[in-house]
Amino acid sequence: MALDSISSDILSIINEKQQITYDELSDIAFSRNISKQKLDTALSELVDGKTIASRSSGGIQTYYTLKQDEINRVLIVEDDKSINKLMALSIGKGFEIRQIYDGGEAMGMVRDYKPQLVILDLMLPNKDGLDICQTIKSDSETNGSIVILVSAMDPTNNRFKGIKYGADYYIKKPFDPNELRNLVTIFLKKKGKRFDPLIDLPDEERISKVVSESLDSNEDYEIGALSIENIGSYARQLGEKNAMVIIRLISQLLQDLIKNKAPAVFVGFINTESFIIAGKKSDVSSTVDGVKSEFNAVLPFMLQDAGYRSIDLNIESLFESKEVPKLSLAYNKIEKNDIKKRMEEINKDKGAQKGEIGSYTYEELQKMFGVDNFDIKITRDGSSIRLHVGKSGEEPEE
Repeated sequence: MALDSISSDILSIINEKQQITYDELSDIAFSRNISKQKLDTALSELVDGKTIASRSSGGIQTYYTLKQDEINRVLIVEDDKSINKLMALSIGKGFEIRQIYDGGEAMGMVRDYKPQLVILDLMLPNKDGLDICQTIKSDSETNGSIVILVSAMDPTNNRFKGIKYGADYYIKKPFDPNELRNLVTIFLKKKGKRFDPLIDLPDEERISKVVSESLDSNEDYEIGALSIENIGSYARQLGEKNAMVIIRLISQLLQDLIKNKAPAVFVGFINTESFIIAGKKSDVSSTVDGVKSEFNAVLPFMLQDAGYRSIDLNIESLFESKEVPKLSLAYNKIEKNDIKKRMEEINKDKGAQKGEIGSYTYEELQKMFGVDNFDIKITRDGSSIRLHVGKSGEEPEE
């Protein structure tokens, strides 16, 4: 499809970075005398032409450039024929799609068809979605397949188990067809590093910009850090993979809460046990309360999964023992004066001018938010993500 000059210009901007937020595109478009209306028209044309895709994550709309001329295989496993058809229609053209309705047929089809992505309902005849997900991700011949779980069942326990068994994302029914289509497209066709819903939250450049905006905002705007307390001890006792499950769980809970209840709230991840949250005070408060409530609801299932009997599930007494670290979520509002003070110290070390605000590294942001004495660190190497246990400054454990 031939693109007009403005669409071509916008596409070249997105191509250069491979992913860019709407606000960043707006700033560049403004500098080139491209109106908001023309920008939106160009973006709509590029999305319709499947040249780019977008997704709202952490309160930020991000656009991604897509690989072209590559047909990916998608398998849908859903026993409700109407919903199965809706899923296929939602994904749209540009994929090779197969549909089955019985969980007992799933693994045979996965091994024969070798889909790059599998969409799984949880409640299926003969074998449920969680079992299928666990089998896919534990088999070296199939574990490269991306798995998206879709279910109307109570997500509290199932989301946790799904992430633990390796699911790449969990969507609640009734699902948003656009969300499903965008997730499938970005998982399979995004250029560059493989999409990951945790690491692909707004990056350090966008977090730096939000910090800058927070310093000029009114009293109704706040910014703070939501931390998972004792996650380092949890990782030491139950393993780094189990700790990553907790971090991914918090990430998806936050993204769901923002999408459904507080779309203006910003969430970023600074590669430790902390997430950055910013927005109107009331929206931040409801988001924090919501994620704490969801997290507390899943704690008993986490213990059961670790092998504790139901009779042992006195959360307070058990978590006060030495057997299991007391996991909890703690939110700390960061005062603007504290941010300014730390920012000036960082800028002085960098040789920047006083009051100058640029883009900061994750390490500098951790210091700015007072969470630089962390227990864990997340690193990304190619398409894999690793969690390292150890205080700041220590060599990562292998």
